[in-house]
Amino acid sequence: MDEPGQLKRAFIDATAGAIAGGISRSVTSPLDVIKIRFQGFVQLEPTTSWALLRRDVLGQSKYTGMLQATKDIFREEGLPGFWRGNVPALLMVMPYTAIQFTVLHKLKTFASGSSKTEDHIHLSPYLSFVSGSLAGCAATVGSYPFDLLRTLLASQGEPKVYPNMRSAFLDIIRARGFQGLYAGLSPTLVEIIPYAGLQFGTYDMFKRWTMAWNRYRSSNANLTGTDSLSSFQLFLCGFAAGTCAKAVCHPLDVVKKRFQIEGLARDPKYGARVEHRAYSNMYQALRQILQMEGWPGLYKGILPSIIKAAPAGAVTFVAYEFTSDWVESMVT
Repeated sequence: MDEPGQLKRAFIDATAGAIAGGISRSVTSPLDVIKIRFQGFVQLEPTTSWALLRRDVLGQSKYTGMLQATKDIFREEGLPGFWRGNVPALLMVMPYTAIQFTVLHKLKTFASGSSKTEDHIHLSPYLSFVSGSLAGCAATVGSYPFDLLRTLLASQGEPKVYPNMRSAFLDIIRARGFQGLYAGLSPTLVEIIPYAGLQFGTYDMFKRWTMAWNRYRSSNANLTGTDSLSSFQLFLCGFAAGTCAKAVCHPLDVVKKRFQIEGLARDPKYGARVEHRAYSNMYQALRQILQMEGWPGLYKGILPSIIKAAPAGAVTFVAYEFTSDWVESMVT
């Protein structure tokens, strides 16, 4: 099959990316809601034994574990509570993955000198990391307001501060102006550079390792070697890539969420209110979280975050690979 032209290739990547992102997001929404509740809970009590002895601050966390959080959300908000903020999340994720995979293919084509997808797997880890980072930055800037709205709607709990996405949007514009839609963009970009770079870089690395393993097994069994991967192998590569990226970058995600929920007048049982402009910059936010909540404060929601990121990455990559082939067969 001939390689499609540039416009067709961009259409294939954007369509496949959007569909893959939508499927992944809808499947993993409950885990994302739980993760955001943990990250957005501003701890009123110390989280280290040293701080506990000082007793500088008092209070009690609403969520103490994933199972308890799941039961509480279901009891107080019902099943729809696990998909709270899913509409703005889909509006964020689908253009995000569309832009990300389109830009990624362009960058890999430039770096490899070939537009063929099978040639991109042989890029060096450094070029895979840089391509993923730049693609992630472009996608973040293009879809960020929806990420902000999704976070606010998922963080508010009951009673609701905003009944729908429109009311949240209008309140942000009224209170903070247009720039309020990009609150927390700087820490998001700082987070996405290593996160997207690691995710795509390690995904390509795991794919190369799996291809080598397949060739090794084929040679031992006197079979013809193949570079094609099964859907299960692609799933495992995406699963491992999502786990690695999220484990490294989670503290930056916590800081980003704190910037995004500034000024949200939610019920105190969901965490202390983060006042508007509570953090002047990322460094000050990191210091304050460490001072008030200790190192565990930077890893709030790490378990649901990884449990969500791993299958989300796996589903996204597998869905993209198959959807891309299907769309390409339709348009060429």
